Amino acid sequence: MPKAVVCRELGPPEVLRLEEIERKPLQAGEARVAIRAAGINFPDILMCAGEYQLKPELPFIPGVEAAGDVIEIGEGVTNAKVGDRVIVKLRFGAYAEEVAVAASQLTPMPPNFDYAEAATFLAGHGTAWHGLVDRGHLQKGEVLLVHGAGGGVGLAAVELGKYLGATVIAAASSEEKLEVARARGADHGVLYSREPFRDAVKRITGGRGADVVFDPVGGEIFEDSVRCINWGARLLIVGFTGGIGLARTNLILMKGASVVGVRAGEAVRRDPALGERRIAGLLDLAAQGKIRPNVSHRLPLAQWASGMRLLIERRAIGRVALLP
Repeated sequence: MPKAVVCRELGPPEVLRLEEIERKPLQAGEARVAIRAAGINFPDILMCAGEYQLKPELPFIPGVEAAGDVIEIGEGVTNAKVGDRVIVKLRFGAYAEEVAVAASQLTPMPPNFDYAEAATFLAGHGTAWHGLVDRGHLQKGEVLLVHGAGGGVGLAAVELGKYLGATVIAAASSEEKLEVARARGADHGVLYSREPFRDAVKRITGGRGADVVFDPVGGEIFEDSVRCINWGARLLIVGFTGGIGLARTNLILMKGASVVGVRAGEAVRRDPALGERRIAGLLDLAAQGKIRPNVSHRLPLAQWASGMRLLIERRAIGRVALLP
């Protein structure tokens, strides 16, 4: 019987358990995938703590993305065959040795990616694409400020922002993270502990400020971002790992700015065509070698708690993958 990490009670990563699970029969239109890697994302941690907007019934298996090999297909499946290397998109269920899903949840792996890279690709880069392209309308020549630029979503935004022709300012908590961000295309690096980032942005831009702010952190980071924006700026709210920030509406008004929520998954559920265009664009850039996840840690499935802690304690640079 396959094994999986199971959440039977809400709480920190350590309350989860590695258990054997039943192998359910395939239904028509489904495929079974042997998972070779599963990506760890902040929504997994929040979901297990009961702090995410999606609250699955207990027990459930966390994990929103994985990659592996198709080992069985159900009746009527035409978009996959046994032996295909695929990315699996889930709302939860990825921390497992295998999974049975609708064939529509499968995406071909970029041929130049390994399993860990494929398993950490679509969630982070998909969020960055949705934020910068669909919601932020980032234009060539604009200034993009990326917070949390050493994280998986932040690094994805750095890569995509540079590809789109922006001047990218990466802000992060360590020099090591900034080095990786520069290697991924950042034009400028700002260390949070060195100087107030709002002062650094004004210095770098000659007082003009950022045109687009990509913010997966929130809290005081969001509040100070409002003080270093250009006229007509778009502040993209991607997450709140640093807390809930309060908007100074007078500053937003004075700058003619927009505060825009970024929910890549929900946007696709409401408009599937949006997701098809996004995936096609990302796969094309991946095949060209222009974008690629930075996987700083690859851990056995049994070390799920250590992997999740890497994100909680912000010690990962880019992405973390579990390898069943």
